[in-house]
Amino acid sequence: MFKNTLVTVLCALTLSTYAQQSNKKTLTLSKEAAEAMFLEQNLDLIAKNLEISQAEAQLLQARLWPNPTFEVSEINFWKTTDIEEQPKLIGNWGEAQQYAFRVEQLIQTGGKRKKNIELQKLTIEEKRQEFESIIRELKLELRNNLSDIQILQEQRKIYERQIESTQNLTSAYKNQLQQGNISQAQYIRLKAAELQFKKELVNINKELEEAIKDFKNYISIGDNTQIEITDLLTAPNKEVSELNLENWIITAQEDRPDAIKSKTLEKQSVKRFEIEKAQRIPDITLGVDYDRGGNIMRDFVGFGISFDLPIFDRNKGNIKEAKIDIELAKLDTKTKLNEIANDIVEAFRNYHHAEALYKDIDSDYEGQLDQLLDAYLKNFQKRNVSLIEYLDFVEAYIENKTILLETKKDLNDHFEKLQYAVGKDL
Repeated sequence: MFKNTLVTVLCALTLSTYAQQSNKKTLTLSKEAAEAMFLEQNLDLIAKNLEISQAEAQLLQARLWPNPTFEVSEINFWKTTDIEEQPKLIGNWGEAQQYAFRVEQLIQTGGKRKKNIELQKLTIEEKRQEFESIIRELKLELRNNLSDIQILQEQRKIYERQIESTQNLTSAYKNQLQQGNISQAQYIRLKAAELQFKKELVNINKELEEAIKDFKNYISIGDNTQIEITDLLTAPNKEVSELNLENWIITAQEDRPDAIKSKTLEKQSVKRFEIEKAQRIPDITLGVDYDRGGNIMRDFVGFGISFDLPIFDRNKGNIKEAKIDIELAKLDTKTKLNEIANDIVEAFRNYHHAEALYKDIDSDYEGQLDQLLDAYLKNFQKRNVSLIEYLDFVEAYIENKTILLETKKDLNDHFEKLQYAVGKDL
């Protein structure tokens, strides 16, 4: 009985492990492919694009004329003794029947309909620029996220290599300890280094999982997929000169989505002012009446017109408010253009500082570090260097490799921030 139960449990555990492994898949992507997937699948972009369609639907609505109003009145359901008989309507019915019809049509004056259509077109442009702005913002976040994944992947490789080599050394030291060739303190020191490397690897994997989670949110994936970015972390290969600053500022102030949106909002305020001014002119309601049996004429048809008399309310308050909105919108646009110029200058200077640090590093420095690590490992195995010297160099090696990776990442991040400030890929 116990054996059967044990076999059942082991089979269940095996099947569970297999199911977990089979459900897990790895999605290997280049940075370019990752960005293409983001543009196609990001839910925020899809939602923002639908807002453009909503604005276009409102434009369709703004183009429609107001519906006419149809009214039926003066219908009698009884008759008096002295009623004047009317011609029959249906068969013998209708001799004592009275009723009236009225059709009214609202006519908007002062070009209100045209102005509202133009305002709605500006709203569509506003939504389009909001869409471009969110693409621009999310692209920056995505590219920084991809750089995070890249640096963490490479840091993971560094620690995995050190763990592998340290485990081999620890195994050899354990044999030497059992033979009495080394002290236990030396073995413990090496084992402590191995555990420290493993602890750092756990922290790196934790950060990597968080970065991958963020990336999966960008591309709208909600399953057990593991992400791997194939591109190595490299420095940007674009030449960026201070001579381009003035041209970037002019271009960004004209073409950056938030600049266009600000100018569009300014145009909207002008259009609202025009609409409020047009509200001073009363709209006209035209009407056609038909009255059967309720007038001196048996079948009376008459025409009418109605409109408000602008005696007390000439919309002065709303006009004044709309005029102030124009001034506020102009100030907002001016502020936005100043912000754009300052964004570009700041982003360029930060990139320039990061680039200066990167250029201070010799091109073959990283290769020399790797060669030195191999040399130290061989000399340690031959007992030409002590354990302390070897571990000190390994610590310095990891620290320098991390600095190199962080320098590349900082340069990439500042370059992306510069592109974000300029409003286009350089």
